[in-house]
Order: sequence, then structure tokens, then C-alpha cells
Amino acid sequence: MNTKSPLKYILIAIITLLSTSISAQEVTWLTWNEAAELAKTEENPKKIFIDVYTDWCGWCKKMDKDTFQNAEVAAYMTEKYYMVKLDGEGKEPIEFKGKTFKFVPSGRNGYHEFAAALMQGKMSYPTTIFLDEKMNMLSPVPGYQKPEPFLKIAKYFGEDTHKEKNWKAYEEEGK
Repeated sequence: MNTKSPLKYILIAIITLLSTSISAQEVTWLTWNEAAELAKTEENPKKIFIDVYTDWCGWCKKMDKDTFQNAEVAAYMTEKYYMVKLDGEGKEPIEFKGKTFKFVPSGRNGYHEFAAALMQGKMSYPTTIFLDEKMNMLSPVPGYQKPEPFLKIAKYFGEDTHKEKNWKAYEEEGK
């Protein structure tokens, strides 16, 4: 009986498990209050990224799985942004810039005033929101984004390129 054979398969299984756990980078999602507090108190605050989603949104779930769990996206976003998940139909009040935003019952589900304000009244899920270090709006980005295009948008704001050139000029550079 060859004793090396089972050992070889065990070793291959261990290596496979380790390599998949190394490549799977996790994003640490914060609440709005946690991110707002960090932005106010840290010496070098990051920008804030908000993923506005709903429980029933299939594209939101797909973006979670495909884009936010992508190792390169997760690593970049964790380095440059406080990452916030915001339920567009959440019931908890949210304080922002001296105003309290609340849930508004409407139609079948209703909506959260904070989500509506961030999305500039265009209630579409998913919508990703980029805020600067002082919590000022950079841009809402509606719709599902695959990892590569999403990362390009995140870097546009994350590297402050938006201060030097418009999106069209930035996008043309990469072609």
C-alpha cells in the first residue's frame, strides 16, 4: 500500500483551501453612524462609500457577490473608503448635517428619506454613493457595476482624479 498517495491528496486539499481563503478578501461594512463618527474623529479620514440596496433587489445581491467580494475591489475599497450598507427601505432614523431623515411609508414598501436624498430622488437599486472626507457628495452611481468598471469609478474618486479632470477625459485615458 502506498502511504504517500492519501497524504498527497490531503496536502492538495489544504493548499486549495488556503489559496481560496487568501484570495477571498472581505469588506468590513459599517453603519452610517459608525462611518460618520470615523470621518469626524480620525486624524486622516477616508472618503465614504455607501451601497444603497433593498432586501428584494436581485441586482444588489449580484453586486454584493460579484463586485464587493472581488479581492481587488475589496482591498482597494477597504484602503480608501469607509464602506456603508444602507437599506433604501430601512426604518431607523439617520442624522446627517443637522437633519433627521426617516422612513416614509409609500406604496408597497416605502423608502428612507436619507436614501432618497443621496440618490437625488431617483430611487433605483442598487445605487452606489461616493462622498468625500467631509461627507460632501461626489456622485451617485446608479445600477449594477461589474468589478472592473466599478474599480475604475472608485479610483476616479479615491485618487482625487475628479479634482483634476472630468469623467469623460479620465475614461478616455484608459482606452
